[in-house]
Amino acid sequence: MALESATSAPPQFITVDGVAIAVRFQQGAAEDASPVENATPTIVWLGGFRSDMRGSKAERLAQLAARQGVAFLRFDYSGHGESGGAFADGTISRWLGEAEAVIAAFAADRPVVLVGSSMGGWIALLLARRFQARGTAPVAMVLLAPAPDFTSELMEPHLTAAQKQALARDGFFTEPSAYSDQPNIYTRALFEDGAANSVLVGMVETHCPVTILQGMADPDVPYAHALRLVSHLPTEDVTLTLIKDGDHRLSREQDLLLLEKAVLAHVQRHNANKAGQHEFFAPILRHYRINHRVRRHFGPDHCRR
Repeated sequence: MALESATSAPPQFITVDGVAIAVRFQQGAAEDASPVENATPTIVWLGGFRSDMRGSKAERLAQLAARQGVAFLRFDYSGHGESGGAFADGTISRWLGEAEAVIAAFAADRPVVLVGSSMGGWIALLLARRFQARGTAPVAMVLLAPAPDFTSELMEPHLTAAQKQALARDGFFTEPSAYSDQPNIYTRALFEDGAANSVLVGMVETHCPVTILQGMADPDVPYAHALRLVSHLPTEDVTLTLIKDGDHRLSREQDLLLLEKAVLAHVQRHNANKAGQHEFFAPILRHYRINHRVRRHFGPDHCRR
């Protein structure tokens, strides 16, 4: 697939709870031919609060996936980017449900590497719970400046009296955004639903390797928050990379190279593990197939002699 066609194709739409969700899905090089259990993982992008799927990190992963022949799935939450719905109606539960529906529609039963940025890191951790309930797990997670529980942990302690009054009186408040001309809107429903989806209240079971990239100069998600998340991850396979001069976006060329390296490493590791399993079981399977053919040709009594 040409890089230009891979990254500039118009979105598809699926309907989730009555809202049109914009999706871009790049097929992998051999997606149709691979058995599910041996498939190369699909990379799934989970964006942040008020971000969309055409940002620099998602675009960079789209190009990486096209070069490597790997499937890549991204979408806009409701109220974001090209999707329908009002942003003010959004909650963590709603956006989580949309993420789950998109994965079910485009990567059902396929291995996935979840890549979550900021709020998308929270969504990824919640998706791991949903996977676990079905008896599965992601291949891996790559989390950039992950912001689990940001409503209760990073925002509520710093709300002003005026903001608290606005939440109680109007059900929302706004504040200027450092990343957009439009102000951020924070609703009472977002805070209440966020509390119901807290993950930093116990151990966070992912059942997969986790790589975290975190800027130490991040003004929105302090790197101490990433350290706290690591302390809640029981898996031993956790890598935290602290980028001393990294900001929240992590969109500089050196940051994007780290992102590419982390995602590709998990894809290649999964493929290598599957290849190793195939080499181990291949002689056993060949013996079974030969013995099965002999039995069919001569009959079971002949084989026992």
